[in-house]
This record gives sequence, structure tokens and C-alpha cells, in this order.
Amino acid sequence: MIKAFAASTFGPDTTGPEPDKLKIAIIGGGICGLALAAGLCKISSLEVHVYEAVSKYKALHLNAIKAMASIGPEVRQAYFNKATNMGEEEEEMVTQVILAQGPHMGELVAELGRAKGRKSVSRADLLAGLLELVPKRCITFNKKLRYLEEAQHHSGVLLEFEDGTYTEADCVLGADGIRSMVRKYVLGAEHPAATPKNHDQWQVYRTLVTVEEARKFINERWTRNVPILLGPKGHVNCIPLNKGTRLSAGVAVKGAALADGGDTKPLDPDLYKDYSEDAQQIVRLVARDTSASWSVGDHDHAPRYHKGRVAVVGDAAHASLPFAGNGAAQALEDAAVLNHIFREMARMEPFLEELALTGEQRIVAVLAAYDSVRRPRSQAVVDLARKFGRIYAFAEDGLHDDPQRMKEFFASAASFTNDVDVEQQNKDAIAAFWSYIE
Repeated sequence: MIKAFAASTFGPDTTGPEPDKLKIAIIGGGICGLALAAGLCKISSLEVHVYEAVSKYKALHLNAIKAMASIGPEVRQAYFNKATNMGEEEEEMVTQVILAQGPHMGELVAELGRAKGRKSVSRADLLAGLLELVPKRCITFNKKLRYLEEAQHHSGVLLEFEDGTYTEADCVLGADGIRSMVRKYVLGAEHPAATPKNHDQWQVYRTLVTVEEARKFINERWTRNVPILLGPKGHVNCIPLNKGTRLSAGVAVKGAALADGGDTKPLDPDLYKDYSEDAQQIVRLVARDTSASWSVGDHDHAPRYHKGRVAVVGDAAHASLPFAGNGAAQALEDAAVLNHIFREMARMEPFLEELALTGEQRIVAVLAAYDSVRRPRSQAVVDLARKFGRIYAFAEDGLHDDPQRMKEFFASAASFTNDVDVEQQNKDAIAAFWSYIE
């Protein structure tokens, strides 16, 4: 167990952590990192610190809401406090998937993300809510990781930051996003799955406008609800943000991103004249200003999520394309599982002491259990998101010609993501932890 940290990395609290606690370093203060910290900070036998690279500074599905509640009621409440009210607490809300081109134009083929009290929230708003749950002494900004290694001469993991400071931890949880440095450490920098991919060359043309402005151009209905309008030249969608004051509208086009990362072609509304009028209106709105556009990416499957006392979580472990809308939910499931295993470890500390298990052995068992439970499910969601995108683009096995088959597929996919038993997943992880202890 590490006895001292570099005090300069602890922000305003320079007293350093208590020496008898396990030191948990979380790299990245995004949704997953802050949700992890919000739960782990409540475990008295842990000293938790978040290192975020930036300066101080999306709609979630049913499994995300259940995972937040599993971490702690205050985490779930942070989401509801910041979210756009899309319905009453007991009202079930959904994303509607509608065919916007071809002979079945206008047909509803799916209702995704069904959940009571479902709301929409921007990433920035949710981060602000989660940040309020993490003690200020437990997070330091402007700390971009440069290097890490599990030191050979003592029991810790050495972390070096780009500002020249360093620290040590008993355990490192990399929540540092799709281009994760921690992922490169866990897999090896040259591993083919170490860096993000965009196999289908997706480009998302995106605009952000006030709802008042959007209503001048599009059906008012789509400033309050979430549609996904499908067609072969790109699928169209809208998401209300910032408590219903702003609207994110976009068109996702398969094959439009350039492999070298160069400029893409402008979005041409004339190409969408065979789409529904609702879809055409949204395309014209987006085409006015595409400055919020980006090329998406995801991760090929990693053979492992941890190496020794270092693990990846959230997008660093399993970044997915945005088309299934479950990336943040999977990150929150990661956080829920890890929080439950760490709580079990803390609860059973006297017994673990009797077994003469070192801090390192306990950490490795925690991370191995997390890996074994979360990797299969989260990687299945990565595959599912890729398939969603191809179906949305009318590029998957002729499904767009058979709305009934599409309905059956989406119903099955929605059940897989939303109907997970989060509490059973947590129990499975605890059982896995004890299997590694034995």
C-alpha cells in the first residue's frame, strides 16, 4: 500500500491522504469518472482522487437510470435535477424510430429507451450535477496524464502528468475517454484495439440552436421529443437539451467521413427530397450551420479491461457509436459494478485481513471481477450500436424493406439494453470477486 502522494497533485488540500487507506486514482472527470468517484468517496477505507485534463469548467435509457440508482440515490437525483422534463415521473417516454424514405415512409418501427420518467440531459449539465457530489479535495483539474507504470520497486502505480508533477496510487481506473492513454497501457500501444476506429466512415452533421429558433424551421413536436428518421442518405434526429431551451439536430451519413480526417463535403439538403417533410425540415435546419459536426468512432473489442492494478472504464473500455444511445448507460453500469465490488471488499476487510491478502491482491481481484462481468455485455453493446447504424442507413440485410423484421430486431435490442437486471449484475460481480479471492 502506498504511503505518500505528491502533495502538489491534490489541489487545495495539500495534507495528502491518510496512509492506511487504499489510494484510488481515477483518470478522467467525465460521466463515468465522476459517477465512480461519487460512489467510491463514500467508502471510508478508500482515498479517491480524480485527475481531469481540462480546466474547471444526451438522453439516457432505463438501464442508465437503474445503474445510477444502484450507485446511490444522490447520483440518480443529480441526473433528474439537470434533465429536460420530457414527461411526468410515472410516464413512460421513448425515442421514436420512423422510416423517412421509401415505400414504407412514415411507419414507426421502434420505440427505444422506454423508461418511466425518462428525460433528456446534455453531457455538460449531467457533469455539473455529478461534480457537485464529489468533494472538491478529491478532484484536480488541468492534470493530463503523460505516463503510467506499475512500479517494480514498490507496490504502487506511478502516474506522471504533463505539467511535470507525479503521484502514486494503489489502483488506477482509466476513465479518460475514447483516445485513452490508460487503454494503451492495458493493451499495449501497438495493439490493434488500442485506438478508436470508424470502419463505416460515419460523419455526423450537427447543429445546436435555441428551441425558439428551431421552431421557425421544423415541426414543433420534434423540439419536445426525440425522433430518429431513417433513410439511405443518412438518418436524421433531434434531441432537446438544457432543460428544453436548446435543440441538437443532426444527420448521420455512412461513408461521408474521409479516412485522412480531412474536410467532408457540405450537407446538401437537395439530396433529401425523397425523404419525409419532417426529415427534410430538420436537414435544412442542420445545413444552415454544421459547425458542431464530427466524425464518430468506437473501439474494436479489447481482450481485457485490466492489467494488474490498472483498469479502463466507460469509453476508455468500450467506446461505441452513438446510434444505440447506450454509451453513457454502459459507463454507468461499469461504475455501479465497481462501486459494489469495492463496497464488498471494504465490508469484508476483517476477513480479508485474516487471509493475509495484500492490498495489491485485493485490487487485482476487484478488477478481474469487474472485467469478467462487464466486458461481455459492454462489447455486445458496441456491436449492437454498429448494427443500429447500418440498419438506420438501409444497409443491413434488406431490413428496410420489411418493417415487421425491423420492429422485431429493435424490440429484441431494446430488451437487451434496457431490461438488464442491474442488481443481479452487481451480485454476479461480487461472486466473481470471491472466486478470484479463493
